[in-house]
Amino acid sequence: GLKPGSIVLNLTLFLSSFTSRPYYLKSVPPPAMFGGDVALATEGVNCVTPNLNIIPDVWKYRMQEQLSQFIAAQTGSDSVTVILKYPIAGGGSRDTWRLTASIDGDEQELVMRKDLETEIFDHALSRQQEFNLLQVAYENNVKVPRPRWLCMDESVLGKPFFLMDYVPGVSIGVKVVHAPQLKPLHPFAPVVLGQQLAAIHAIALDDERLTFLSRPAEGQSAARLALDEAWQTFERVEVLNPAIEFGLRWLEQNAPDTSELVLVHGDYRIGNFIVGEQGLHAIIDWEFTHIGDPHEDVAWGCVRDWRFGNIDQHFGGISDRESYVKAYEAASGRTLDRDILDYWEIVGNMNWAVTCLSQAERFLSGNEPSVEFASLGRRSAEMQFEFLSLIERKL
Repeated sequence: GLKPGSIVLNLTLFLSSFTSRPYYLKSVPPPAMFGGDVALATEGVNCVTPNLNIIPDVWKYRMQEQLSQFIAAQTGSDSVTVILKYPIAGGGSRDTWRLTASIDGDEQELVMRKDLETEIFDHALSRQQEFNLLQVAYENNVKVPRPRWLCMDESVLGKPFFLMDYVPGVSIGVKVVHAPQLKPLHPFAPVVLGQQLAAIHAIALDDERLTFLSRPAEGQSAARLALDEAWQTFERVEVLNPAIEFGLRWLEQNAPDTSELVLVHGDYRIGNFIVGEQGLHAIIDWEFTHIGDPHEDVAWGCVRDWRFGNIDQHFGGISDRESYVKAYEAASGRTLDRDILDYWEIVGNMNWAVTCLSQAERFLSGNEPSVEFASLGRRSAEMQFEFLSLIERKL
């Protein structure tokens, strides 16, 4: 009675139990920049391939050549050499690589973010929009990697991409929460992260470069818009799930009004902060930014999954929620309604439950052969239990 995708899922999980690396059970589809050459695309690719070796050398060399030519055109340099180092783990929304670019002898450490074959959400920002947003955030003294160059020409790498400065540090959530060398930072994190979120929410909404950001329609609350988008994602995966349907309907019946609109990062949580022993280095992954309720951003960092096993520490596994909220209030000058904050935490757990199903569907569809996406499907049940427990407390 198992679908073929279920067999693949179980086998990939079995293989992954022997190593920390994800495994893929499918040849990589040939990218557009190689003209769909199947022979070339599958050269050197085994049936079961560790993700760090998934790209054959011939691909890697051609990518380096294409990037070298692109950077030379952007800088006017006569001598550019790009060396791809490795894919950066932890991001399921974009293909992200670290690379070194030697520009007229000056070596620069960069990161490339490129579109994947599929999207988590239809409303995710394009690479051009994310690049423009990073420029605005950088100019407003928000800690982000400096954006460098944008390429919307798909003939270069097969998909749009942009390059930004490499920022050293750790972003993997479980390491941020549990690494011994980072634990001394935990008492200070609520203040620093509250201040940075306040700076993001202070970015002017009338900036002409940000007109693409989605916002609630006239007379629509931010909560209603968020629920409409959650319904769309849930219906697209075509699963029957009474818990999620109940949760969405409860949230619809209890949706608060929106008293103030701000620029919402959309994924502000442990796992999207680059940190080092000296503190916060950068805030990353801006592709879900929109205009909405400030409570949404504050609550998202408190969702159960972002505690990375340290469940008792409500904010990101590193702090209680109230310390973080008070730090944000002090920096922003606004007072948050705790009941509305509770509501948005339920929304957050709900959204992640739906997103986990959507990520698993990307694997089962055959479009994204990633065991990371496959394994996320099981997390949905945990998030369903969490939002149902939070709703029960409100009854």
